[in-house]
Amino acid sequence: MLDLLGMIASLNRPRLLVSAARFGVEDYDRALHLCRLIGGPRPPRFGEAILRLLDAESALEHKRAADAADYSAARHVAVLVALLGEARLLRAASRLSAVRP
Repeated sequence: MLDLLGMIASLNRPRLLVSAARFGVEDYDRALHLCRLIGGPRPPRFGEAILRLLDAESALEHKRAADAADYSAARHVAVLVALLGEARLLRAASRLSAVRP
């Protein structure tokens, strides 16, 4: 778990993208957003979801840095929102499992 959270924490993205994602994370709905972003009939487990989102975000970052014509800032923010939301949920689940005997 810490490795996944460390991977997210190590991302160095433009302040505007990160700020927009932080505003959106409050309304993050895992079932709705993950299925739209990474496909599938239901959301995968936290670890798999984070890895898939990291891959998608990396591809978007490469397009952004290359000024690609098909880059979508809205999609990039949506993926960052999902990453932050998944990290938040993973931390909460971890705390909950640490409290349970």
